[in-house]
Amino acid sequence: MTNRIGNKNVAHQRSKAEKQRIKQDNVAREAVKRAAAVAKYRNAIKGRPETAPAA
Repeated sequence: MTNRIGNKNVAHQRSKAEKQRIKQDNVAREAVKRAAAVAKYRNAIKGRPETAPAA
């Protein structure tokens, strides 16, 4: 639930530009997370359990 101002959500008071900036930030944040996940499982074989990295 978003924060409230009186009986309205804070999100209702945001400008179009602010909403667009927040959306772009979220997309960028997800892209970073996805890139990390792709790098982590880059050489993994589908359906095979992950092996412990050799130290």
